[in-house]
Amino acid sequence: MTETTPRDAAPTRPAPPATAPDDTPPAHDPHPLPGARTHEHLRNFPPVENWDHHVEYDAKAHPRKVPREYMLVPTTCFNCESACGLLAYVDKDDLSVKKVEGNPAHPGSRGRNCAKGPATINQIDDPERILHPLRRVADRGGGQWEQVSWDAALDDIAGRIRQAILDGRHEEVTYHVGRPGEDGFAERMLQAWGVDGHNSHTNVCSSGARFGQTLWGGFDRPSPDHSNAKVILLFSSHLETGHYFNPHAQRIMEGKGAGAKLVVVDPRMSNTASHADVWMAPWPGSEAAILLAIASHLLRTRRIDEPYLRRWFNWETYLAELHPDADRTFEAFLDRLEADYAGYTFAFAAEESQVPVERIEELASLVADCDHRLSAHIWRSAAAGNLGGWQVARCLWFVLALTGSIGTRGGTSPNGWNKFIPHGPDVPAHDHWNPLVWPGEYPMSTNEMSILLPHFLQEGRGRLEVYFSRVFNPIWTYPDGFTWMKTLSDPEKVGLHVALTPTWSETAEFADYVLPVGHATERHDTHSYETHAAKWLGFRQPVQRVARERLGRPVGDTRDTNPGEVWEENELWFDLSWRIDPDGSLGIRRHFESPYRPGEKVTVDEYYRWIFENRVPGLTEKAEAEGMSPLQYMRRYGVVEVATDLYRQDERTLSAAELEGTVPDEQGVLRKPTDDDSVPPLIGEAGAVGVRHADGTATAGWLTPSRRLEVYSTAMRDWGWPEHTTPGYIRSHIARSEIDLDAGDLVLVPTFRLPTLIHTRSGNAKYLNEIANSHPLWLHTRDAQRHGVVTDDLVRLSTAIGYLVARVWVTEGIRPGVCALSHHMGRWRLHETEGSRWVQGLVDITHPDGPDSWKLRYRGGIEPFESDDPDSERIWWNDPGVHQNLAFGVQPDPWSGMHCWLQKVRMEKAHSGDRYGDVYVDTARSREVYRQWLAKTRPTLGPGGQRRPEFLMRPVKPRRRAFRVDDGAQPPRTPDPGPQEGGASG
Repeated sequence: MTETTPRDAAPTRPAPPATAPDDTPPAHDPHPLPGARTHEHLRNFPPVENWDHHVEYDAKAHPRKVPREYMLVPTTCFNCESACGLLAYVDKDDLSVKKVEGNPAHPGSRGRNCAKGPATINQIDDPERILHPLRRVADRGGGQWEQVSWDAALDDIAGRIRQAILDGRHEEVTYHVGRPGEDGFAERMLQAWGVDGHNSHTNVCSSGARFGQTLWGGFDRPSPDHSNAKVILLFSSHLETGHYFNPHAQRIMEGKGAGAKLVVVDPRMSNTASHADVWMAPWPGSEAAILLAIASHLLRTRRIDEPYLRRWFNWETYLAELHPDADRTFEAFLDRLEADYAGYTFAFAAEESQVPVERIEELASLVADCDHRLSAHIWRSAAAGNLGGWQVARCLWFVLALTGSIGTRGGTSPNGWNKFIPHGPDVPAHDHWNPLVWPGEYPMSTNEMSILLPHFLQEGRGRLEVYFSRVFNPIWTYPDGFTWMKTLSDPEKVGLHVALTPTWSETAEFADYVLPVGHATERHDTHSYETHAAKWLGFRQPVQRVARERLGRPVGDTRDTNPGEVWEENELWFDLSWRIDPDGSLGIRRHFESPYRPGEKVTVDEYYRWIFENRVPGLTEKAEAEGMSPLQYMRRYGVVEVATDLYRQDERTLSAAELEGTVPDEQGVLRKPTDDDSVPPLIGEAGAVGVRHADGTATAGWLTPSRRLEVYSTAMRDWGWPEHTTPGYIRSHIARSEIDLDAGDLVLVPTFRLPTLIHTRSGNAKYLNEIANSHPLWLHTRDAQRHGVVTDDLVRLSTAIGYLVARVWVTEGIRPGVCALSHHMGRWRLHETEGSRWVQGLVDITHPDGPDSWKLRYRGGIEPFESDDPDSERIWWNDPGVHQNLAFGVQPDPWSGMHCWLQKVRMEKAHSGDRYGDVYVDTARSREVYRQWLAKTRPTLGPGGQRRPEFLMRPVKPRRRAFRVDDGAQPPRTPDPGPQEGGASG
């Protein structure tokens, strides 16, 4: 506990008189905000000097003019990965939050928000939110709870973790996170504990795209410069209607306004596609064939940036590995590259994609004329849906490289050039490798193989002593949710399940503790995302706490100002870590001691004060210019712009300090000796700082083993996939040749999202649920005619492990042969007292055909209910949706580990007795599907017994020695998959 020190109390400017607001906005702002574009832009926002005392009329009192006095406190949104800036309007009478709007100081969102930002107020005021720690008092899923103190809960949890560490059972502690909403804090905590237990949702989200992009340059995301592009190429609308929706949507429209052509490749007519100059709706999974046809065209016509390719491709390795008899010249490389891709013709792509050849030629012509200004993006969609989907991302970067559009103004950069992560006072290290998270079958997964955790536990690969699900809902979000339910119900498999969540979820019903954590206005976090060609650092903060401190009122911890006993996670983790290591004997506690008060527990103010003073370039100078400390500056503005106009960072000249002591290898990679002498350095990875080119210049380069863009991947060769060392096309498990339309087969797309919903966390946001509250199955007119169904008819969709019952919407907005269900809906609760009645229906779960059969059926939809919020009695919608993911078996891509979401389904009219929302699953069949997909892997150790390439991203990365197995160890054996029924073909 600590009081705010004078050093960190935000200075205040003189407050204007508390009078009614002036109806005329100022013509200029005497205090321009950091990140704001123009004074005209600021006319829509209260001037910063009034943020401590802003007066405006109460909208609810209209037509009377009743002035209200507010304090405006910046924070950031927690409702998607954009982390857009918010301003919370804190009523000065009672310090309650009345509304949240955009923060004009934020360089990513620039004062604008989508619907999800203002809906934060619903989450704060939700009458059904969890306000106190709860402990289960009956069987998991039984719906019986008792309120307990934080001390009782944390003592129990800490005791179990401490004992597991003392026993050497570090791998039995797992922290499973959905949307992190922060950068680095949780990883640092786990590293301090010595626990390799970080588990994320990445392999149901973005593993495919990450892997394909990482193989090129070592960075796992693109950062498109849409505003300055000549051609904007988007594969699906996912990013532009979900992640980064608001910052990217702004810049896409700016690009279009300046003349850019917008191309959307998506089998569904999305909101983004409706704005496109070209909408191409290919057969799902064929996107890589289209991109390779474009690449082949560029090579044939030599519409390529030859100087860029000569300098940055590892073309000498390509020739040595694939054409050892060819001349070692760049000209020979281009000739061989052209010949190697000659088979990817427009006609081939048209056949695979079921798109007219003229449309593909049109797209190729647009790309060829992009003038180094091709901004492109892929995240989920094709990369997340298909076996080998990562090749779509790899082929996209191939096209970007050929056109010379990587890192250019109006082109596409890697995310690391536009993202900034400041680390805490120290970076703990550990030596553990958790095979439940990083199994040997998937040495190149990006990242953790979390979808397989319940199957690993069921087949005896290990157990969990403590499992944290943090603002995450795997029973609902993940495929094969009944297997998750079965596993989380078994205390022999999971000793203690702790759900950290602000609201009820399907998974929280099966926890032992439910601990309330904060929303966007109730917690501290730092984060940074690649919204445009710049770097910024956002600061989320508990606004009521900040308001109290501005008024000079002391605060112990965030529970003093949050509703009920809601606690922010950072303070929670500080406290829990001290309880795990109360005397410091485990070496954990020292990582959570104050950098200013040796031996005492760090406070959240001290933690961020240290980061802002020591890790953020330019922040101290900006703060001093305004008479503030760095922490005061971040509390005042909620963000700092770290750098602008960032292009071609691969060409950054290395400094003398960086070059000191380096030695180039035969590829020109410049490397310094590593601190870990127990493992020999690996070429192009450990200690590498850059690359020396043939012309003698030394630049930062890329993060691959060669420090170049790898058109030939030595990692793919070394880990057992020589046939996939270059950009290529892997035919999907739902390719057109795999689907028998006449027999009733279709491809189900379950991954598209709506811009107004938030995975499971929009359940308690009434504004959002009133906007989007139905869950139709998109079905093309031709498919509807073939099946004899019309809009609102019920149909049964059979999958590899069961079936679901959905309601049809007939539309021309989706390509024939494909149907689609948004992934937001299908929310349910088992008990009246658990859940969010704004969105969840009551269900029964039964076993009609034995213990391996599971059936979910609604016994009630969405209905008005009584609460402290009168709007709950005005609910007019009633559709809870279909929980489709329950009916999907796990389908992990053998390379990236990505769950291949797209489903081959058999459609028929609903059977007698079927009801809307029914889901039936045979978990014995789901085990068979798991084994079939596991059999596609090639468990392999790399050079020197490496478990995994070091240059690939890995959360909670251990010391280098942990990357090697003991001498003589064998790669893991994949279990016999049994009969090969169904499954996917390559």
